[in-house]
Amino acid sequence: MSTLLLTHDICLAHDMGPGHPERPDRLRAIHRALANPRFDRLVREEAPLAELAAVQRAHPTEYLEALEEAVPTQGLVRLDSDTALNPHSWQAAMRAAGGAIRAVDAVMSGAARNAFVATRPPGHHAERTTPMGFCFINHVAIAARHAQATHGAERVAIIDFDVHHGNGTQDIFWNDGSVLYASTHEMPLYPGTGARQETGAHNNIVNAPLRAGDGSAAFHAAMNEVILPRVAGFAPDLIVVSAGFDAHRRDPLGNLNLDEADFAWITLRLMELADVHARGRLVSVLEGGYDLQGLAASTAAHVEALMAAG
Repeated sequence: MSTLLLTHDICLAHDMGPGHPERPDRLRAIHRALANPRFDRLVREEAPLAELAAVQRAHPTEYLEALEEAVPTQGLVRLDSDTALNPHSWQAAMRAAGGAIRAVDAVMSGAARNAFVATRPPGHHAERTTPMGFCFINHVAIAARHAQATHGAERVAIIDFDVHHGNGTQDIFWNDGSVLYASTHEMPLYPGTGARQETGAHNNIVNAPLRAGDGSAAFHAAMNEVILPRVAGFAPDLIVVSAGFDAHRRDPLGNLNLDEADFAWITLRLMELADVHARGRLVSVLEGGYDLQGLAASTAAHVEALMAAG
């Protein structure tokens, strides 16, 4: 079966101002990388708009209404020091969520082996009622809830290797034992969450923090010794990946020393677990990655690994 790629041009229109690291050029760099002929086997689709009811499974209606109402007709509306809305931000976020939902539909139905959602803004810092860290709505949380509500998935595992801890995903699933959230991330670093002792109400949160300067050896150890065994023991029906590539050694917003080979390695390992427990079903959603060269190379390695299953 094929790997599905979902994206949408409206995600290029979301812009938080000159000099902001979460910029449209991130997605342009990914598009250029995935235009290489070695990615010709990808099945490419436009990300649809998410239905509001699907987004409401992760965020309260009042929060979503306030967020949409805050969208300006021109210029920027700042929600915090580093998160802002422009006139296209809401549509971009809803396409990103819609892409994650469509990816779940494709892999759960067997139409695709796995999927990569190349959209922005990212989502893993968005808590139930708080936008932050460049994020407005939590796409991986919406994807997990959709898999449960629509496709009968009993257990969903979310694995996050962004350099920043996904506080939003942890917040949304803290009290839900049907979703495992597992993260490697640099600590201390924004947003300040993600300590080992943060384990959730049902021991369903697994944090394996790394230190500034850590590289491949520490990352592989955290995955092999902490996260992958917990995912295997959880035996998920679906694996969802928060694919942040800002743990790359070139990235300006982190201090870890991973490279594209590390992202290919963890992708292959997660696919092995998906093969054993989830009939190969894996959905990956873009999160961070702010050095364009590192982002492009890492995304290409990640997607090429996903395609290896086909």
